[in-house]
Amino acid sequence: MPVVQILFVDDSPPWQRFVLAYFETETEFKVITIAPDGLEAVQKANELRPDVILMDVNLPGMNGIEAARQIRGVSPGSKILFLSMYGDSEIIQAAFDAGGSGYVLKLDFNRDLIPAIRSILLGQQFVSHSLTGWRG
Repeated sequence: MPVVQILFVDDSPPWQRFVLAYFETETEFKVITIAPDGLEAVQKANELRPDVILMDVNLPGMNGIEAARQIRGVSPGSKILFLSMYGDSEIIQAAFDAGGSGYVLKLDFNRDLIPAIRSILLGQQFVSHSLTGWRG
């Protein structure tokens, strides 16, 4: 089975290091590059056509929701999984409306990330377990 190629989009160097370290032990998934802002995310998605894009919502320049809208046009085959600290239902709905396939809270990272990636690759939506009150 081919390795799932991931574009990771987040502007926090400590979080970038944490996520990269997490994926070092995974044989099924590989972070192929990091983008620190929405504009670069769109450019890298267009160039690399990753299988999955892990996208933060709050990014400098262009936010993750706007970046997701643009990525839908340049890399329609990429699945977008939002990885954010924001659990507000309006933000979650905006993320799905922009083309997201899933939404994982950063505090649920260890529990939900791998199941979320697997779900969205199967064409299913995924929402963090701690967001049980959200209904899209």
